[in-house]
Amino acid sequence: MDASFWATIALFLFIALISWFKVPGMIAKSLDDRSDKIRTDLEDARRLREEAQQLLAEYQRKRKEAESEAEEILTAAQREAEALRADAERKTEEYVTRRTALAEQKIEQAESQAVAEVKMAAVDVAVAAAEKLMGQKMTGAAAASSFKASLAEVKQRLN
Repeated sequence: MDASFWATIALFLFIALISWFKVPGMIAKSLDDRSDKIRTDLEDARRLREEAQQLLAEYQRKRKEAESEAEEILTAAQREAEALRADAERKTEEYVTRRTALAEQKIEQAESQAVAEVKMAAVDVAVAAAEKLMGQKMTGAAAASSFKASLAEVKQRLN
């Protein structure tokens, strides 16, 4: 018996022993379990990837909404600023108009007061001149009554 015979017998015994302890089934089961685990991991990875894509899409949508809202806020703020500017211009114009009218009214009052003072001064000068002339030409009671009548007439015309 040579060495190949004993090697063949050892091989058959080894195969029988492995079959007896069900090593090929354990190896197959281990490979199946590993295959199932890999399949489960792949499905989990696919599911996580889909969730990540959904989250990305949601965040992009929210970002677009936020940008749109910011644009609307900016537009509203610009409109409000324009309205405030226009209101301020209108109020400034009204203020200037009122102040101008008030200044013109004061100027007219000052003019009319100055004219009245000039008239009064002219009347006083005229009365004094008339008194002096009448005092030189007339004497007595006739001069006094004529002067009083003239003075009353001048005062009546001024009022």
